[in-house]
Amino acid sequence: MNDRVVRIGGASGFWGDSSLAAPQLVHGAKLDYLTFDYLAELTMSILSRARAKNPEAGYAIDFVDVAMRSVIREVAAKGIKVLSNAGGVNPRACAEALRKLAAAEGVELKIAVVEGDDLLADIDTFRGADVRDLHSDQPLPAKVMSANAYLGALPIVEALKMGAQVVITGRCVDSALPLAALMYEFGWTAQDHDLIAAGSLAGHLIECGPQATGGLFTDWEQVPGWDNIGYPIVECHADGSFIVTKPAGTGGLVTPAVVSEQMLYEIGDPAAYLLPDAVCDFTGVRMSVDGVDRVRVEGARGHAPSATYKVSATYAAGWRCVANVTLIGGKAELKATRIAEAIVSRTQRMLRERGFEDYRLVYSEVLGTEAMFGPHSRVPTNREVILRLVVEHADPRALELFASEIAPGGTSWAPGMASIGGGRPRSSPIVKLFSFLWPKSELSVSVSCDGETRSVSIPQAATSNQVAPSVYAGEVSQAQLQGADVEVPLLRIAHGRSGDKGDSVNIGVIARDPKWIPVLRSELTAERVHAYFAHLVKGPVKRFDVPGIQGFNFLLLAALGGGGMASPRSDPLGKAFAQMLLDMPIRVPARLLES
Repeated sequence: MNDRVVRIGGASGFWGDSSLAAPQLVHGAKLDYLTFDYLAELTMSILSRARAKNPEAGYAIDFVDVAMRSVIREVAAKGIKVLSNAGGVNPRACAEALRKLAAAEGVELKIAVVEGDDLLADIDTFRGADVRDLHSDQPLPAKVMSANAYLGALPIVEALKMGAQVVITGRCVDSALPLAALMYEFGWTAQDHDLIAAGSLAGHLIECGPQATGGLFTDWEQVPGWDNIGYPIVECHADGSFIVTKPAGTGGLVTPAVVSEQMLYEIGDPAAYLLPDAVCDFTGVRMSVDGVDRVRVEGARGHAPSATYKVSATYAAGWRCVANVTLIGGKAELKATRIAEAIVSRTQRMLRERGFEDYRLVYSEVLGTEAMFGPHSRVPTNREVILRLVVEHADPRALELFASEIAPGGTSWAPGMASIGGGRPRSSPIVKLFSFLWPKSELSVSVSCDGETRSVSIPQAATSNQVAPSVYAGEVSQAQLQGADVEVPLLRIAHGRSGDKGDSVNIGVIARDPKWIPVLRSELTAERVHAYFAHLVKGPVKRFDVPGIQGFNFLLLAALGGGGMASPRSDPLGKAFAQMLLDMPIRVPARLLES
């Protein structure tokens, strides 16, 4: 039996994460691997524009100039392997920059580069095949800025077999970085679907940094030491089980509740989480305390992956300008509404006079009125608000006119117009996402290391055994559900976390005690959740059971006004949806509250 433990630290959840992470993990913990995740869809479009201006750009420069600079000597001395998708759309340039840093620091690093995900040159092929967006069924836009396939772990495994200490990839699924380390260290094969699912779960839990160690936790007041919150570590075993923890002496909190929230974060159907290396089933995952700030995770199951990669393309869709105006005094909400109407009406007239088309979109929110709560707002009067006014147009010159007409309100309209946040607003390009599927067999994936290049063979889909669904444990009897009911907010009996998947929102809800499962099943239906968010959600709502952690996962389609950069909302990534749902009133048996 292989009793070795492989320790992996997650040092970045996105491009812009704290520079504290890498030195904290390298200096404060015993690690075998350090992983860095940098790539969101918006990031890919930014990097594509950077490469178009400079052929040596197009990668996450913070990886080299900040993160690795802070730990490169110790990484080299301790033999810690580093895996990162910081390569963006130019992994070779990223590797070269790291080589220069290593030479300047007097250390040697064997660096490998994974390529094959960048498909921008194949746009005409995709157009000829009439690919369609997975969500809208629209055809490929005319001008595409980036197109990248989500690669899996196998190319990174090959790089490690070639002796690389640092592996730099372009676009790959975030969880593939830790998974590759485990496949390499334990000899897992592409057909070990349950183990692949377990390794993917380990990667999924640490891919967002301290979200696995207390960040965004529902019971945030219980989480100490935000100023030095610990970044996550997984201690992994050959059987697929692992411990989630953090460096000693750091802030944060690692409990089954915290880790359960992160498990459901942005995964859609927990029984069929689609990844390049496996279809993962997390419904039977179990979590238990293994000491202070240590949670044992086991029970992930997997099935064979599909024969396609998901490809995400980004494209430009006009320009946006956002004005934020602070208003103070009586009837502040009414003042904000009238100011928005005046600015829009005035500038629409001016656009017509100058021969411009009308705005493509006009959107306003009055922050401070619980605008996102819609009909569930509990604010009776408002004496201090921020008007957030968003307009979109095909021509940035039209938005310059809009921006110039915000400040005149300071002397023209309502008293108490105190400030314009950030000064005169500026227009910015709108980047939208287009996702489709493409056969794995059509991609050429390769790894280069020390002058050697190897092609990576991606196995075709195979069959795997389906397993029986998990069941909830520890439920109360129907007799205990009888008697008088009382109304409490959902927060009283559950906790949760939400996030985005394109234009959809995922909300994970976990019972605080197994006795609440029957209540949640009957009270928190997909229909009730849809009705609660009717002012925001335009598509259907689906509910999925996750009995291993006594939870449910909700998927709200067409819920974000386009999602990400396409959304004009103040919450374009759905981060607040769980917080709003936890405020929803739930009827519960009084005797259960008393017990």
